[in-house]
Amino acid sequence: MLEKLFKLTENHSSVRQEVVAGLTTFLTMAYIIFVNPAMLADAGMDAGAVFVATCIAAAIGCLIMGFVANYPIALAPGMGLNAFFTYSVVLDMGHQWQTALAAVFCSGVLFMILSLLKVREWLMNAIPASIRIGIAAGIGLFLALIGLKNAGVIVDNPATLVGLGDVTSFPVVMAALSFVLVIALVKFGHRSAVMVSILAITALALLFGDVEYAGLVSMPPSVAPTFLQLDFAGVFDVAMLSVIFAFLFVDLFDTSGTLVAVAQRGNLLDKEGKLPRSDRAMLADSTATIAGSMLGTSTTTSYVESTAGVAAGGRTGLTAVVVGLLFLGCLFISPIAGMVPAYATTGALLYVAILMLSGLTQVDWDDITEAAPVVVTTILMPLTFSIAHGIAIGFITYAAIKLFSGKVKEISPAVAVLALLFMAKFAFS
Repeated sequence: MLEKLFKLTENHSSVRQEVVAGLTTFLTMAYIIFVNPAMLADAGMDAGAVFVATCIAAAIGCLIMGFVANYPIALAPGMGLNAFFTYSVVLDMGHQWQTALAAVFCSGVLFMILSLLKVREWLMNAIPASIRIGIAAGIGLFLALIGLKNAGVIVDNPATLVGLGDVTSFPVVMAALSFVLVIALVKFGHRSAVMVSILAITALALLFGDVEYAGLVSMPPSVAPTFLQLDFAGVFDVAMLSVIFAFLFVDLFDTSGTLVAVAQRGNLLDKEGKLPRSDRAMLADSTATIAGSMLGTSTTTSYVESTAGVAAGGRTGLTAVVVGLLFLGCLFISPIAGMVPAYATTGALLYVAILMLSGLTQVDWDDITEAAPVVVTTILMPLTFSIAHGIAIGFITYAAIKLFSGKVKEISPAVAVLALLFMAKFAFS
């Protein structure tokens, strides 16, 4: 049955090889079951319900990816998108989390339509690489700022906006230790470095009495507090247009980039350098996003950590199916997730920030008209505390610089339209 479903022999793999690959991928990305509930709880959502939604949304995405697309690519609620959901859409813009879930749902539907109509590839080619790089790097800095803020490393300062917190406090010391531990484990090749760091810092917090022991295993919490709580009435607000676009673009860039990266690592591209069945992979992503929003979590997307599983031998969808089943198994460890303090995830956020900032090496720094929009997009996301504002100003900056630099031909119709829409949003909001 497995041979027929996943074509193991054709892909030079075996059940054992795929199981090992699935376990490897899971260990590299399992930190999301601790980070996502804590982050969305800041938006006022029930942490237990979000924990269940995170596990089930990840499982749905992985199972569809495995059975329908037959690729060793795992999915889960995306880092950066969850931060945008909480700190930009809810806390900064003042929308209810129910409205934010509806926006995630709409972005998932748009993603599905773009994939089914084959518009995705055209849109990706129309968006300049410099903007895509700037968005990824900006989200990285945004995550770093959130991690440092939540741990008390960075605090508000009336004179300078931000300042250094009490570096001798327990949370700050633990946050620093979590970061150092992650980097050291990654350096020595530990696939589960991020998860080990989170659990180790949580154990220290228990030892020093900073958190209370709540057990290890229990029945899953109720998902009722977030299930089908989407509020579509607020989505028709003009201000939500940029929010939906932001969810859509970031998911589109994340998924496309991840698919290419994983496929290249596993030699899964065809002779023309394209990914067969990419429409099915996109369908898995969009379906998981829609399902996740209905369950009560932010955008579900493909994880670049899947390359770890591919490096371990994963070549078929069986790898993704194994990851999905492991996420379902995690439903019974909610007490552990509930004990994780905010500072225990600081190392994870900073590590993800490093990975996302690494793309800046691909910028053509010799072309100032390409480099400038990247810098503007990157720095304005954390400084405005808004991914949506960073994306909007990035598009406007790119179009304006190319226009006034005599390079109007480099402005694609898609970029021109989006820049005008974002300008109108700022003008009339």
